[in-house]
Amino acid sequence: MRQINGMAAREDWTLTLPPPDPKTITILMGLYNGATYLDAQLRSIAAQTHSAWRLVVGDDGSTDAGPAILNAFAARYPARQITLQDGPQRGFATNYLNLLASLPDQPGWIAFADQDDVWLPEKLSNGLETLQAEIAPAICAGPVWRVAQDLSGQRQSGGWSGPTGFANALVQNIVQGNTVLANPAAAQLLVRAARATVAAGHMPVAHDWWTYQIITGAGGRVVQDTRPSLLYRQHAGNMIGARSGAGSGLARLRRGLCGTHRRWSAANIAALSPCAPLLSSEGQSMLAAFTKLQTTRSLPARWNLLRRLKLRRQGHAGGVILTLAALLGRV
Repeated sequence: MRQINGMAAREDWTLTLPPPDPKTITILMGLYNGATYLDAQLRSIAAQTHSAWRLVVGDDGSTDAGPAILNAFAARYPARQITLQDGPQRGFATNYLNLLASLPDQPGWIAFADQDDVWLPEKLSNGLETLQAEIAPAICAGPVWRVAQDLSGQRQSGGWSGPTGFANALVQNIVQGNTVLANPAAAQLLVRAARATVAAGHMPVAHDWWTYQIITGAGGRVVQDTRPSLLYRQHAGNMIGARSGAGSGLARLRRGLCGTHRRWSAANIAALSPCAPLLSSEGQSMLAAFTKLQTTRSLPARWNLLRRLKLRRQGHAGGVILTLAALLGRV
């Protein structure tokens, strides 16, 4: 375990962060060999119009200059709370869930950050504005500007047009993690859920998909800020790149029919199951029925479960693929 600016993790890996100011946002960043683009991302965080933030970084075994760049950044901002801790080295989803699990019981506001984006100056302030009326658990997310690795060729990507909710979250992720801001009620829920998931040792497909499932499964809200919040750099090292157009539709069809979605569902169910007590009664019932859908071989039984769950994907084509995959036992 390492520390910057005098903060460290205790033996139980809970960070000794002081209680946050009501508007302080804790930014969680996963780091792995990200030196090439890290400084630009850190400078964009420092340039936020909302200046009340602190940064917690999980280094997942970098062998490049990334940790040194973070140290230099912390030296430029000695009054900031900037923490570097060792990641579990089990992939990006596990890294982010470990970061969540290490936070205090009441962490205040939380944002996720990738190591290679460039945030627009109003990203945090726009997120706070979007969620200002939300008291119950709520997160906001939205579109981004997809760009080449040199930040050229801006094209808007992401966002959604259909209804959100657990029935959507169980079968599709519409929440782009690098745009997420969680209000204090949602952050507290995510910390508790992350501790349960990490303790059980079953990791989801992606931390942002898991976040969408936890929030909606507990009855929380997902609010879309339609203003792009960052430059989403596309390069060979992306863990998950942006997908759009006809090619992405064909890829969804292949994943739906070849069993990829079924494997993803099994991983997500295993990660969600330890968190079941944190879900609403309706969320618990839906998770149980969705789990049963995974193992039911009878076509009529699968059809009945599908109708009961009212699972849905964004868009008509996605709904058709989902229905076909579910009837074939591929969800």
